[in-house]
Amino acid sequence: MAEITAAAVKELRDRSGAGMMDCKKALTEANGDIEAATDWLRAKGLAAAQKKSSRTAAEGLVGVAVSGTKGVAVEVNSETDFVAKNEQFQDFVRTASAIALESGAADAEALTAQAHPAGGTIAEKLVANVATIGENQTVRRVAHVEVTQGVVVPYVHNAAAPGLGKIGVLVALEGDAPADVLEPLGKQLAMHIAAAFPLALSAADIDPAIIEREAAIAREKNADKIAGKSEEIAAKIINGPVEKFRKENALLTQAFVMDGKTPVQDVIASAAKDAGATITLKSYVRFQLGEGIEKEVSDFAAEVAAAAGV
Repeated sequence: MAEITAAAVKELRDRSGAGMMDCKKALTEANGDIEAATDWLRAKGLAAAQKKSSRTAAEGLVGVAVSGTKGVAVEVNSETDFVAKNEQFQDFVRTASAIALESGAADAEALTAQAHPAGGTIAEKLVANVATIGENQTVRRVAHVEVTQGVVVPYVHNAAAPGLGKIGVLVALEGDAPADVLEPLGKQLAMHIAAAFPLALSAADIDPAIIEREAAIAREKNADKIAGKSEEIAAKIINGPVEKFRKENALLTQAFVMDGKTPVQDVIASAAKDAGATITLKSYVRFQLGEGIEKEVSDFAAEVAAAAGV
């Protein structure tokens, strides 16, 4: 049996919004596995599906850059938010984004091998920054979008500086509509993506492993309803919540945040009809700082331990 630490209870509580005792029980049932414990809470109706954005904790900056029909997003991590406000660090992220856009570097390794305008490579410049700023920094990931005809629209939520922030979005709109139609549409779609955190462009694009996980949760949550039912009826009962999950997490079928009801694909179709032109949302990128990185939790642990008895 894995040790259930106070930090693990707090992390699960932050993820799920469930009570501390429920989190402790879930971790016990899951032998300390945070992901399995989250699923256990959801299956018991003690927690709703949580966006990954609610669990991110790394510091640094996301940079976005666009030129013509191409765009790039770059994430550079630091140890503290203080460094993210440093002008030297901001200039590094801005420069790295521009070089990624120009070079087409597809990932962090390729980007750090590129030449830096101040001399040496980006990797060497990063080492120099660590020495002068006094804190570890890492180029984590890079993503590109491109259209043949149309626009790539960048958006940074709560920008720390132009093109730099904690959430960076790129929207690639393909089509023959004029820029004065595509640009504002792209900006609205980018704001939606920043807020709604779609998992993929369409339902078919969502990772099958995620769908399998949702199906398992639905089966557990509806165990009483499917008991004794035929496999066909049980599948229909399970399929309902899974299809709802697909719809709510695929960008094209999400309800547009601007009105809370119109599917994004209908918003795009309406804009194309009004312009008498073609508009297709070809692709998008959404980088949230630290997405998928878990930072060690130390503060508040004593309070959780006292309350939960761990």
